[in-house]
Amino acid sequence: MDARPIRVLQLGSPTGLYGAERWILALVKHLSPTHVESIVATIKDAPGEVPPLCTEAAALGVPTAIFESQGRLSLAASGLLNSFIRANRIDILHTHGYKTDVLGWLGARGTGCKVISTPHGWSANAGLNLKIYETLDRLVFYFLDAVVPLSGDLHAGLLRLPGLRQKLHLIVNGVDLSELDAIVTPAQELTAWRQGGDCIIGYIGQLIPRKGVDTLIRAFSALPFANRRLCLVGEGSQRAELEGLVSQLGETERVRFFGYRDDRIALLKGFDVFVLPSALEGTPRCLLEAMAVGVPVIGSDIPGCRTLISEGGTGLLFRVGDVAGLTQALRKLLADAPQGAAQAQAARSLVRTQFSAAAMAAGYTKLYQRILLNERPPHGAATLRS
Repeated sequence: MDARPIRVLQLGSPTGLYGAERWILALVKHLSPTHVESIVATIKDAPGEVPPLCTEAAALGVPTAIFESQGRLSLAASGLLNSFIRANRIDILHTHGYKTDVLGWLGARGTGCKVISTPHGWSANAGLNLKIYETLDRLVFYFLDAVVPLSGDLHAGLLRLPGLRQKLHLIVNGVDLSELDAIVTPAQELTAWRQGGDCIIGYIGQLIPRKGVDTLIRAFSALPFANRRLCLVGEGSQRAELEGLVSQLGETERVRFFGYRDDRIALLKGFDVFVLPSALEGTPRCLLEAMAVGVPVIGSDIPGCRTLISEGGTGLLFRVGDVAGLTQALRKLLADAPQGAAQAQAARSLVRTQFSAAAMAAGYTKLYQRILLNERPPHGAATLRS
């Protein structure tokens, strides 16, 4: 292997800055340039501005590349990718999601470049087309050099696929603590509400069906007191439907849709409670961030949330879609501030000791080195740590 750092091309989504995109940014920020040289790229399949992932990576001083290719799975993109890998002596292509997995595998063929995929989760109640794409993705895994799910639940699910065990490695999700600690003051809008006596319940993430935001809105509306606010931060295909639900419930004055915000951490630090009502997650970054900054949390009772939340220990859980259960959890947490504070402190300690981006980056550095040396940990390898 060359004495130079391992050159890794991170291939992510061109749309939005959500969990997977922020995961890539946290990883490249914490990879040591002595060992790993990172490039961040996207396949841009529609006209428009520079993908947010590339903009944010450039701001970190990380080189970027954009492959212009029309169509969801345009084969032209694989040719562009192949040329780039050859010209830039890319050692490892690290992909994130079914599109980048498929086109990345095709684009790396014949180059000698290794390909690693990190699955960030699967869709709940997916339509036929998405089911086909995700099935294709799982088939592609067999041709990659490594598959690295970011949660124990995703890892366990992939272990059930025959013959894939030898390619699987578990490196748990981690958050960029330095990014969280750099923000000290909560967002001004939320500070004004709290000074006025309002308690603030918040959600940060995509507004799409599997996130269960409608359950949160209904539970919020059922709370039996007036001095409350619900902050929904993010964009998605379900926004108009959710705005209609808020209007129908008569909560327009108390619910605010912030849309996508660059200052999400400042908003997060103004929440009294963070709620993640999803039907399906890996190890959710938004929940990790809320816990890391000491905001009390409530999550749906799914494997991804149970990895982080022990009932009554680091937060509260409720059944997916259970409006009454979420309402009860909110009432319980808001009525007992000392207990909420104790849970938040325990959650903060858990994330900061076990789920940091620095630990995640150390694990990936070891894996990159092993893959290039054609070494593999034992089948079904345990979590890699520094």
